[in-house]
Amino acid sequence: MTKALVGSAGLLLTLAGATLASPPAATDAVVFTGRVTTAATAHPIAGATVRLEGSATGALTGPDGSYRLLVQAARGRRVTLTASVIGHATASRAVRIDGDTVRVDFALAAAALHLEGLVVNAAAVARARQALGAAVHAPRPEWNTESYNVIDENAFRAVQHEPLSTFSVDVDRASYANVRRFLMEGRRPPRDAVRIEEMINYFPYEYPERTGGHPIAVATEVADAPWRAGHRLVRIGLHTAPVEMRDAPAANLVFLIDVSGSMSSADRLPLVKRSLRLLVQQLRAQDRVAIVVYAGAAGLVLPSTPGNERGTILDAIERLESGGSTAGGAGLRLAYDVARRHHVRGGNNRVILTTDGDFNVGVSSDAEMVRLIEEKRQQGTFLTVLGFGRGNLKDSKMEQLADRGNGNYAYIDNLLEARKVLVTEMGGTLLTVAKDVKLQVEFNPARVRAYRLIGYENRLLANQ
Repeated sequence: MTKALVGSAGLLLTLAGATLASPPAATDAVVFTGRVTTAATAHPIAGATVRLEGSATGALTGPDGSYRLLVQAARGRRVTLTASVIGHATASRAVRIDGDTVRVDFALAAAALHLEGLVVNAAAVARARQALGAAVHAPRPEWNTESYNVIDENAFRAVQHEPLSTFSVDVDRASYANVRRFLMEGRRPPRDAVRIEEMINYFPYEYPERTGGHPIAVATEVADAPWRAGHRLVRIGLHTAPVEMRDAPAANLVFLIDVSGSMSSADRLPLVKRSLRLLVQQLRAQDRVAIVVYAGAAGLVLPSTPGNERGTILDAIERLESGGSTAGGAGLRLAYDVARRHHVRGGNNRVILTTDGDFNVGVSSDAEMVRLIEEKRQQGTFLTVLGFGRGNLKDSKMEQLADRGNGNYAYIDNLLEARKVLVTEMGGTLLTVAKDVKLQVEFNPARVRAYRLIGYENRLLANQ
C-alpha cells in the first residue's frame, strides 16, 4: 500500500529515456527554439524552464542554454513565453507566430534566492545560522547511528521488452530538509539520505488550474537531458487544488510525542514544542487535539480538547519534559485508542508522531508496529511522522511508518522548516485527498528505445 497524496502539495516525478525519433509535426505544430543566458555575462543557463503561458507545455534548457519547445498553436496568434530558474528573475516575452519555427531568446537577471523567507547568498550564511537557532549550533555528535534505507538506482529498461513503468506515488519532502542539514554543518550527506523525488517535491510549481472537477490534475513536460546529449527527460506533475484551512473538514488530531532521554537536546523536544505551538495557532473550534507522550511508559497528557482552547493546549505542551527509554509501541497504541474514541465521521482523523525514530523498547518488532498502523489506517486514522534530531535519526523507520499509515514524513531541523511544514503547507501535511495512488507509464517502442525511472527506487510495483 502506498501513502496518500496529500493536500495542496503537488507531486513531481521524473522519468528519463533515450528517444529514437521525434514525433511527427501536426498541421498546427509550432517549434519554439532559443537560448537562455545570464543578463550580466551572457553565459548559458542550464536547467531553466521555458513555458508557454496559460498551458502545461514547457521545456528545460540544455548545458548550452538552448531549448526546443513543441506546441500546438494557430498561425498569426500572439503568445507569451516565460523563462525561469532558481536564482534569477523570471522573464516573459510576447511573440507572434508567423511560421513553423519561432526563435525566442531570454536574458535573465540575477536575483537573491528566497527559500521560505531565508535569503541564500554569501553574506547571509552567518545570519542564517543564527536565525536557525540552536538546532544548527548543536555540537556535532561524535557517535552516529543514523539509519537510511539502501537506494539502488533504477537501471535502464528496454521498451521492447518492458514498455510499462509502474510505481506508487510519494509526496514526502523530508530528504531535502535532511540533506540541507548536513550541508549547513559542512558535511557530505550519506548517499542513501538523498531521495531524488523528495528533493524535487520540496519546491512549489506553477501548474495550470484543474479542469473538469477532478481532484487531481496532471501536467507533463519533455526536455533534453542536461547531462547527456541524445537523452530526454519526461516530467509528470500531479497536483490538487489549494486547500483553504478554514473550509477544511473538522480535525481530530492526537499529538504523539517522544519524550524519551534521546529527545533532550535542543534540536529535539525543545524544537518539537516550538513547532507544535505554531500548529496550535492554526486550529479552529471544530478541531480537537489530544496529547500522548511516551518514554519508559505511555501516558495521556491532554485529553481531547477543542482547538480554540489554545491556552489549555499550549500549557500542556509547555509542561513536557524528556527522560527514560522509548516505549514507542505503547505510545502508538494509546494514541490510536484516543483517536478512535473521538473519531470524526468524514473528518481528518490523524496521529502526528514527533520523534527521532529511536524505538528501542515496547512493541517487540517493527513488523508488529507496521501491522498496527495498517490496521488503524483501514479504520480511517492516518499517521503523519515528523522527524527531529541528528546523530541517531532513524530515517528508514520513520519513512516506513508514514508510508504504512497513509500519511507523510517530514524532517524538521529548525523553526523555519517547522513553519513551512505546519503553517504554510499545513493543508499538504495534514489533509489527504487521494489514497493508494499509483502511476503506470507506457512507452512506445517506435519512439523510445529505453527508459529509467529517476527516484522512487523503493516504490516500484508489478504491472498488473
